[in-house]
Amino acid sequence: MPELSRSQVVVYGAIAVALLLVGARAIRAEEGGRSFAVESSAEAAGSGGFSISSSGGDVVVDVTGAVQRPGVYRLPAGARVIDAIERAGGAVGGAAVEGINRAARLADGQQVVVPERGVGGAGLGAVGEEGPISLGAATAEQLEEIDGIGPVTAGKIVEYRDQHGGLASVEQLDEVSGIGPATMESLRARLQP
Repeated sequence: MPELSRSQVVVYGAIAVALLLVGARAIRAEEGGRSFAVESSAEAAGSGGFSISSSGGDVVVDVTGAVQRPGVYRLPAGARVIDAIERAGGAVGGAAVEGINRAARLADGQQVVVPERGVGGAGLGAVGEEGPISLGAATAEQLEEIDGIGPVTAGKIVEYRDQHGGLASVEQLDEVSGIGPATMESLRARLQP
C-alpha cells in the first residue's frame, strides 16, 4: 500500500470529521424535530385518501355532533377546529357551525361538538328547560341565564373558550376568573362540553 503524504492525511481527516458532523447533525435533527408519516386509510379518505400527521406534537381530539364520521382523531399541533371537522368528514346538512369558533386552535384532549339545528333553527346552544347548554355553542347571553353568571363572567367564559379552541370539559371553567365553587355547581348542572 502506498504511503500517504502528511497533507493527504490532513485532507482525508478533515473530510472524515466533516462527514461525522453532518451525520450527527442529521441524527439530532431527526430526534429533536417532528417526524412526519403519511397514512392511507378509510378515515383519511375525506382528505383525498392520505393525511399527514406529525408524531412529535400531535393533538388528539374527539369530534362529535353533526359531522359525517364522529370519532377520535390525531391532528398536527397547531391545527384548527375546522381541520378537525374536515377530518371527521365535514359537517352534515343540519349542522349549526356558526355556533362554534372554527378558527380556534385545538388543544390535546379537546372535544369538538358540532351542534345540530333544533326546531325553529336554534342550535344545540339554545337555552331551554329541556336540557343542558353546549359550551361549544353557547352565546354570552345564553350563559347569563345560568344562576351566578353575569355579563362580565359570561364574556370571560366565551373569551376563554375562543382563546383555547373550545373546552374539553365543564371543569376547565374553573380556570376562568370570577367562577367560584357555587358557580361551578350551577355550571355543571346546566352545561355540557
